[in-house]
Amino acid sequence: MATLKKHCVSLTRTGIWVAFADTVTYDHGSFSFLQKRHKSCNKRPKKKIYHRVPELDRVMELQKKPSLILHLKDIVFKQKKHCILLRDLEKEVGVIQKWNFMSIIERYPSIFRVHGGNRRPHVLELTDKVLTLAKDEEKVRENMEPIVVKNLRKLLMMSMDCRVALDKINLIRLELGLPENYVSGIILKYPEFFKLDEINGRDYVLLERWDPDLAVTAREASSKGDNSLVSGHGKKVPVSKDGNFLGPFSFKLDFPLGFRPNMKYLEEVQKWQKLAFPSPYLNARQFDPASSAARKRAVAVLHELLSLTLEKRLTSAQLDVFHAEYQLPCRLLLCLVRQHGIFYMTNKGVRSTVFLKEAYRGSRLIEKSPILIFNDRFLELMGRREVNLDSGVPLFHMDA
Repeated sequence: MATLKKHCVSLTRTGIWVAFADTVTYDHGSFSFLQKRHKSCNKRPKKKIYHRVPELDRVMELQKKPSLILHLKDIVFKQKKHCILLRDLEKEVGVIQKWNFMSIIERYPSIFRVHGGNRRPHVLELTDKVLTLAKDEEKVRENMEPIVVKNLRKLLMMSMDCRVALDKINLIRLELGLPENYVSGIILKYPEFFKLDEINGRDYVLLERWDPDLAVTAREASSKGDNSLVSGHGKKVPVSKDGNFLGPFSFKLDFPLGFRPNMKYLEEVQKWQKLAFPSPYLNARQFDPASSAARKRAVAVLHELLSLTLEKRLTSAQLDVFHAEYQLPCRLLLCLVRQHGIFYMTNKGVRSTVFLKEAYRGSRLIEKSPILIFNDRFLELMGRREVNLDSGVPLFHMDA
């Protein structure tokens, strides 16, 4: 655990400051933020806590047990006979995780079953229903392969040298939807797109062919077909109260409840929304990182990185690993705090996580990939409901 000393950095010209106070600690990626205004002559500075989004915090709470179940299911299913001795489970995951799994096994007999005893070793296996579902997963992954290949190509195209270290891709393998054997099953399978090479003693995945059709960001793709890309056609446009602005370089903003920006702040936001910036798919070496356009481009890079993941989120530690490849801001955490209309950081769970806010409605991911829809079928076996917090209506019904 490390404690940070007080350090204030001005974010805008509107008098709003973001401050890291003496009480801020980092413990397994957790954090807290304080927002301050300028000090007046005789009054203490007004403090504002970093505004929470309960619906996105709830996403992390809801995924704890499902992630354990899916992990245990994968461990059991990859065994030769789709079963494993309980005594061998400790070798796979360690003592602490084994006992977490034991509580899951006991609580969900519709997914896992144990047989043995009377001098016979206890064996863990999947129920027949789960085995059938697990076999279907291979078909789902086959159908998803074109999507995964495309996203990996975009990830490499966005990097400065069109290459990323293999160990860094391993860190976000699950988030990208890559299978466990992706080196042989994806990279070596498509030599026209990828190449595996060793550079300075480190394995890298290199892009073999640039495709200009793929050099379109998710932000640009979502605005295609919009005839009102340039608001006002040269006329003065009224300042939007929610910060949103229709334009070719604008981002969709969703300020948290409780955040009350003044008019000067909104004017600065509109000015920033209009600011032109280079594409994230252009080489970052061409631009001065200190320029306003390059700083806005860095926000676009973060937006695109999150868009390439299955659940439109990554841990802050995962993002931090890609500083060199994508020339991310030196003060990445401050950048994410400042852009709280685009990103949301939560300290719920083991690690701090960064969400792309526009990808969620309440606690629900708006667009789910086939593998996520498939995983939801395992939630049904848990006998639990996923509720849309906006309406309170279950998204699907599950067996009790």
